[in-house]
Parts: sequence; structure tokens; C-alpha cells
Amino acid sequence: MTPSTEHTILPLDAGDIHICQDGPCDAPALLLIHGSAASTTSWDLLVPLLTASHHVIRIDLLGHGRSAKPADRQGYAVPRQGRTVAAALDRLGITRVTAVGHSSGGYTATALTEHRPDLVGGLALVNTGPGLHAYTAPDALAIDPAQWPPTDAQIRQLAATGFTEGYELPRHMVDEVRETPLHAFAGTLQASTAYLAEGPVPDRLKHLGKPLHVIYGDLDRRWSPASFEDYRAVPDAAITAIPDTGHSPILEVPDRTAELLLAFTKLHV
Repeated sequence: MTPSTEHTILPLDAGDIHICQDGPCDAPALLLIHGSAASTTSWDLLVPLLTASHHVIRIDLLGHGRSAKPADRQGYAVPRQGRTVAAALDRLGITRVTAVGHSSGGYTATALTEHRPDLVGGLALVNTGPGLHAYTAPDALAIDPAQWPPTDAQIRQLAATGFTEGYELPRHMVDEVRETPLHAFAGTLQASTAYLAEGPVPDRLKHLGKPLHVIYGDLDRRWSPASFEDYRAVPDAAITAIPDTGHSPILEVPDRTAELLLAFTKLHV
């Protein structure tokens, strides 16, 4: 976290939600939504590059970080996550955001836009797979529920396809996975699959009329890099490949990712 980060715990109907805010409150709002088994900390390298011109808002989704972790797996359904994010923004008095989602966080950003198009002025999706057909990673590491939490080695093996080969997963991210209850971890993954089974992301977005920038690392080992072209179905979508980068540009190449996000917001805010 940056030294000036303002932390808030919002008591909402769905459970307590942890929010981080950085940058001037009167600047255009930029909402950052993390992926599965991550948290607000996955954006730590990016935030300082954005706060000169934006009010940066990060949220721990239900089941992650310092937010509530409901026992009912249905609580992690993507549409519910989108409604919860909308409720948090309303509570903060935020009326308009550019929503940025990394990986499965892009599904929540999409669900937020579907639920409350008045709140979202534009979307940037970072390595957000467009549909189930595009998933290329091997099956998730089988972990016996009786052996949860997993070992460091299991966590690093589980996360390996989320980065270019040889990338060293930060220690705090290993710890975050270990501290996640099994029901929250499994519920989140199942929710993403269910959301995509109901309809691919480009089909959900193409009628909403929102500016869209799709950013992806061309060495993604979870989603077929060619599949990001599916987003061409969204009128006027911009699609940018970052060379020699894996599934997590926000951690692997934060400078380049920030440059692309700032260029997008300059055009559409």
C-alpha cells in the first residue's frame, strides 16, 4: 500500500467490504478490481503511477483480502459481486468511474456495468478471458480439502500459469492464498465459470455502448492470446497486446500497463 492510502471498511448487506482510496478525491475516479485469489494489494505497483491524475479506488471483493467471506458459496456469484461493488460506490458517493478489471476481476467489472451502466463510463479489461472456449491452462492443482491450506509449493504451482515462466510470486500473495478459506477460494472459481457459461463477455458488452480497452500479455498461459480478438465484437473496442508478458501485466510490467490505462482514460473521461 502507498503511505497515503485511505482504508475503509464498509458494512453492506452482503458483508463488510474493504476499500482503498488514493489520489485526489476530486479527480476522475478509476476503479481497480482484482482477480481470483488476489486482493487490493495486487495493484500496489500500479497505483502510484495513476494517482497524479485520478482518484484510485480499490476494492477487496467478497471472499478476498480484508472483506467478508460468506459461508454460502452462492455469495460469490459474479452478478452479486457486481451489485456489491455498486453499493460500495454509492456509499462512498462515487457517481462515475472507469472500471478496470484484471483477470476474473473483469467479470465483476462487466457485471457492474450490466447492473449499473450509469456508474461506469468505460471499461478496461486486463487479461480477462472472453469465454470458456478460450481457457488453455491445465486443470487447477488438485488439493485435498483436508489438507487446506496448501503449502507454499502448492500455491506457487497453482499460480504459475498466472505469470510468465520464471516469475517469482511475491511472498504476500502466497500468504493471501493460504489465508483464504477453502469455501471462498472454490466459490470464487466456480462463480467465474458459471458467469461465462451463461454468456461470453464480448456478447455481454457489445450492446452496452461503453468504451472498451482490452489489454493482454501475449504470453498468457491461462487464456489463448488469439482469443482476445473476440472482443472485436464490441463496437470500437481497442485491443492492445503487451509483448513478452504473461497473464498479469499489472505486476509484470506496471509501467506499460499504467501508460495504456492513462491513455484510455484521457480519451474517454
